[in-house]
Amino acid sequence: QVQLVESGGGLVQAGGSLRLSCAGSGRTVRTYGMGWFRQAPGKGREFVARINYSGDSTVYADSVKGRFTISRDSAKNTLYLQMSSLKPEDTAIYYCNTYPPGTRWGQGTQITVSS
Repeated sequence: QVQLVESGGGLVQAGGSLRLSCAGSGRTVRTYGMGWFRQAPGKGREFVARINYSGDSTVYADSVKGRFTISRDSAKNTLYLQMSSLKPEDTAIYYCNTYPPGTRWGQGTQITVSS
């Protein structure tokens, strides 16, 4: 079974930066296309960014384009999301998953951006 553990969340002021990490079990991160997703309070889960298995193609949601960067370290089997210029509307629980996403989701990591 694929296990993914997100970390790196926290409280940050608007305009600040954070880097999220996603550690995968087995060969998950270095074998599959991977993505970041988020769920804000009272809303459904939404796509944030994705990266293909080789790491040379990325796609971002319009809401984060130019502010977030997805990357992967295959040697460490870890996925990252570098977030900068954070806005209060980025407040959400952030999840990683394969892309397309599987049915199992981790606990996620909470990002709270204060204004």
